[in-house]
Amino acid sequence: MRILLFTGKGGVGKTTLAAATAAGLAAHGRKTLVVSTDPAHSLADAFARPLTAEPSEVDGCLHAAQIDSRSLVDEVWQDLRGQLRAALSGAGIDSLDAEELTVLPGVDELLALTEVRRLAETGPWQHVVVDCGPTAETLRLLSLPEAVSGYLGRLFGLPGKLGGRRRQDTVDSVRKLAAHVESLRALLTDPAVTTVRLVLTPERVVVAEARRTLSSLALRGIRVDGLIANRLMPAPGLWRGSAAGWMRTRRNQQNEVLAELAASGLAEGAVATVEHRAVEPVGLPALLEISAELYRGTDPLRGNEKGVAPLLQVAETEDGYQLRVAMPLGRDAALDLARVDDDLAVTVDGFRRLIALPELLRPCQITGAESDARGLLVSLSAAGRSR
Repeated sequence: MRILLFTGKGGVGKTTLAAATAAGLAAHGRKTLVVSTDPAHSLADAFARPLTAEPSEVDGCLHAAQIDSRSLVDEVWQDLRGQLRAALSGAGIDSLDAEELTVLPGVDELLALTEVRRLAETGPWQHVVVDCGPTAETLRLLSLPEAVSGYLGRLFGLPGKLGGRRRQDTVDSVRKLAAHVESLRALLTDPAVTTVRLVLTPERVVVAEARRTLSSLALRGIRVDGLIANRLMPAPGLWRGSAAGWMRTRRNQQNEVLAELAASGLAEGAVATVEHRAVEPVGLPALLEISAELYRGTDPLRGNEKGVAPLLQVAETEDGYQLRVAMPLGRDAALDLARVDDDLAVTVDGFRRLIALPELLRPCQITGAESDARGLLVSLSAAGRSR
C-alpha cells in the first residue's frame, strides 16, 4: 500500500490535485481511497457530491471520505483523558495540575491521522490519498507522534504517585497510546509507504513557505517525492490586446519563479505543472483532465524518480570529516546548531530536532559550519578519534 499526503499553503489547490490524483489512480483499476483531514473540508465540493466520515463510492474503484476530527475527540480522547485525570487526582495531585497534565494540544490532528491509518488498514484500498490541511496544520499533524512521546514520558515520570489497581489501569492505557503513537511515527517515516506531495503556486511568497516546509519535513524524516506548481497561466501565444499582454506578463513572472526554484536546488527533479483553468474543475471528468495533464501518462505513484537525498551524508577530508544535513534553507532562515552528547541539535525557524550523529563522527569535535540552499555543511575534526 502507498499513502500520498497532499499539502501546501492555503488556497493553492491541494484538494483539487489530491482528488485528481486519486481519480487518476482509480481510472487505471486501482482501488483508491481519498480522504480529507482538512478542517475546512472542500473534498466534497471537488467531487460535487456529499461525503461523510465513512468512505462512500464515487466511481468504480474510487471512494472518498471527510474525517470529522472533532467527533473523534468527543468519542475517543475524552474517555482516556477522564481516566487519566481521575487517576492523577486520586493520587493526591492537585486537580488543576491533573487537568493541565491531561491537556494534549493537537489531539484533533492526532486522531485524524489515526483514522486515516484505520481506514487504510481495514478497507480494500491499494492506495490512500490524503488531502491534508494547509502546511502549518500539516506540520503540526506530522510532528505530533514525536511530541506526544514527550507528553507520555511526562505522565510516566510520576513514579509511586499512582497506587494500586488505578495506577495499573492508567499505565496500561497510556502504554497502549504510546505504542499507537510510535506506530504512527513509523508509518509516516517509512518512505516505501508514505510520501508527501507539496503543492504551490508560482509566487515567491508561496515558494518561500514551501522551502520552510521542506526543511521541517526533512528534519522529521518524512519524504517529499514531488513538487507541483499549480495554476500556471496559459501561454497567450499570438493573442493581441490588453488581456493578452496581462497574461503574457503574468506567465513570464511565473516562469521566472520556476526558474529560480530550479536553480536554488529546492527541487531535486522537475517540478510538475498544472495550468490555470477558466472554469473551476469540479466533478470527476474535470478531475480526470487535470490528472492527465499533471502526470502525462506516467504512474501517479512514481513521484520524483531522483527521490530525496538522505538527511545525513558523510565525506572524509584531510582534517577529518564533513557532514551534510540535507534540507532546503532560505536566505532568511533562522538557524542554530549545537552539539548535545552524541546528537546534533538543529533548530530551523523555531523547530528543534536532535539528530543522532553517525557512530564514526561521535568522537569528533565540530570545528565549523556553513549553510546554503541544500542545507548544512558541518566540519568535524578527527583529532582524538579512535583508530
